[in-house]
Amino acid sequence: MSRHSFAPLVATFARHHSSRYTLAALALVMTGWAATGGFADAARADGARAVPRSGPMAEPAPGIARAAASLTLPSASATVAHSPSVSVAALRTAGTGVAPGVAPDQALARRLAPVVAATPASLSVAVLDPADGRAARYGVQAGTTYDTASIVKVDILAALLLKAQDQHRGLTAQEKTSAASMIRISDNASADALWRVIGQAPGLNAANRRLGLTGTTGGGGGHWGLTQTTATDQLALLSAVFGTDSPLDQASRAYLRGLMGGIAAGQDWGVSAAGPVTGLKNGWLQRTATGRWDVNSIGLVRVDGHDRLVAVLSRGSVSMADGVQLVEKAAKAAVQALDGTA
Repeated sequence: MSRHSFAPLVATFARHHSSRYTLAALALVMTGWAATGGFADAARADGARAVPRSGPMAEPAPGIARAAASLTLPSASATVAHSPSVSVAALRTAGTGVAPGVAPDQALARRLAPVVAATPASLSVAVLDPADGRAARYGVQAGTTYDTASIVKVDILAALLLKAQDQHRGLTAQEKTSAASMIRISDNASADALWRVIGQAPGLNAANRRLGLTGTTGGGGGHWGLTQTTATDQLALLSAVFGTDSPLDQASRAYLRGLMGGIAAGQDWGVSAAGPVTGLKNGWLQRTATGRWDVNSIGLVRVDGHDRLVAVLSRGSVSMADGVQLVEKAAKAAVQALDGTA
């Protein structure tokens, strides 16, 4: 197994997550969240692109825009200390032992059994300890993919940064403004703009071949929110962002980490329920045909001094709040299973 290195994580404050899904539901009413962020609009079951509704978060907030304009890519010569880590490749085979006599996949399945029994939604989960390669997964099956909704925005920005690297340039001021809005407040108009810059689905697919995503396919016809992916592919993407064995250079990785570490209040739910979060992106999408919700979350959390890459994908929740609750329970179960509590 090849070994990589990860940047040291800045400690973030611990959050109380027992009722985070309730707060998320309140945010839907108070901020117009579901109507504007995270590719929140409905899409037909045939995969047609949803047209984002207008709302208070449809355009970058002035403060966000000003902050985005001031962001700069770190110098390529900047040095960062790293700690030993390993590849996400462990997830593509099977989990290794975590507790005596209990494989991590089995431990995760046990923890998720009551969670899955209580919901009509489908769930796929993957978690990796980058320091030693221990991994666990649930609901990851060949040929089974999930709508990305807005977690694809991390992938879109990674593809843009690869394109800029190939062209030996930094991001333009407009690209930086769009990138900050797309990641931090999940602005859909910004994602539309950058989706066009990267060449839409063909551009995303080409970038993903370089990033090591083997089961992800860009949404057709401009429908970036209906890109299809797997939980293991999302951890491959996180590894490319937070590791060093990556086609993304040091400056690009640092830029993406910075944006993922500054998600707007009200959108910082999801895998952050499992521990203090260093990098995060969530996605939510209601499907027109069924009225059910896709709710996804990816990120890097730090638990008891250990880094954890976590990806949770779901579809079929009866409400946004139910989807958030499901994702947060799954994230907690994933981390606990990896730590050896069956």
